[in-house]
Amino acid sequence: MKQHVFTKILLMLLMSMVGTKALAHDIEVKNSDGVTIYYNYINDGAELAVTYRGGSFYSYENFENVVIPEEVTYENRTLKVTSIGNYAFRYGYGLTSITIPNSVTSIGESAFYDCSGLTSVTIPNSVTSIGNEAFRNCSGLTSITIGNSVTSIGNYAFYNCSGLTSITIGNSVTSIGNYAFENCI
Repeated sequence: MKQHVFTKILLMLLMSMVGTKALAHDIEVKNSDGVTIYYNYINDGAELAVTYRGGSFYSYENFENVVIPEEVTYENRTLKVTSIGNYAFRYGYGLTSITIPNSVTSIGESAFYDCSGLTSVTIPNSVTSIGNEAFRNCSGLTSITIGNSVTSIGNYAFYNCSGLTSITIGNSVTSIGNYAFENCI
């Protein structure tokens, strides 16, 4: 009897998912430089988070330089970009340069994981948190400047960034996660 009830519940759940969105992003907008950036609505649709193209962590692998705008106009609405979401640029092997605007307040988990072509990153003063594994395996990264508003750096945030030669950490950091700079020779 319990198996039958479980099967019914599972079937109802699956049926309720039919027609739901299968993409990882809500909108996509092409920048003036020709780079398409994918976004999700956050904070009840009032702001945007940069994310990846639905079904693919390889959304930005063919772009060397990405400039994230402070705000985006889409369908006659202008919204502020306030977050770089989880996994947004993951596996962006060709990415060598990223410009993060002053509107961004958080960098999500694994946001730049395995972006081995990145050489330097400046995290603006607007950012308050850097998620777990945010820059893990960015072996080409030689310098990092972390803004003065960052209070927490997640676990493994810069793990295995073996090319690092210069790190500047702002004066507001109160928490550095486990292994945040492990294997940064």
